[in-house]
Amino acid sequence: MLKRARLANTCMSIVSPLEALLPRCDNDPVSGNADAARVVAANEGLRQWVVVDPLKPETYEQADEMLRLPRCAGIKIHPEEHGYKIAEHGEALFTFAADRRAVVESHSGGQNSMPADFVPFADRFPEVTLIISHLGWGWDDDLTHQVRAIQSCRHGNIFTDSSSAKSITSGLLEWAVREIGADRIFYGTDSPLYFAPMQRARIDNADISDGDKRLILRDNALRVLKLGEITEGERR
Repeated sequence: MLKRARLANTCMSIVSPLEALLPRCDNDPVSGNADAARVVAANEGLRQWVVVDPLKPETYEQADEMLRLPRCAGIKIHPEEHGYKIAEHGEALFTFAADRRAVVESHSGGQNSMPADFVPFADRFPEVTLIISHLGWGWDDDLTHQVRAIQSCRHGNIFTDSSSAKSITSGLLEWAVREIGADRIFYGTDSPLYFAPMQRARIDNADISDGDKRLILRDNALRVLKLGEITEGERR
């Protein structure tokens, strides 16, 4: 994954372990989180999302500890792979995140994780920064779900990212920038599932301003995720 990131001229990636997500509903987030923490600590250019599965209470305890690590950027949730509806478990997840002022990144667009279903929780917990990933992805082939959810939230604390094959659809990124602004969109790749240079090329060649590209590719992450200055060892 780091090799692909370098091909895309990406100096920092926030990752979560596939062991914590797959196979569907039969995964091991506790072991995956621990393994990922070791890998992230040993490799420059990586930060970690700690995976929380509300059906496994021990992941809350683990996340409480791991969120204090300097390379942990926030919480990852995946209602589809863990087999629950965000509408039913969002209260507990957002209460936990709000108490820790944590960023939450989630898969979105599946039947368990429709972007609109996140909005009531983001509205009730403005302390939480929420990234509903995969711009353009929807189980019903509607490309607009993430953008519409961001438009309907009250506190401006919902963002999306470009980590979807749908995000390369002609005109979609440009439309999203017009609708919600480049400051609501992060660059994401879903690597290694997708090929990072393809996702980078979509941003580089988008019909948007250079300033908007810089926000998506770098500045939003530094500002919102509070990643701080990139060390010399992490520059490419």
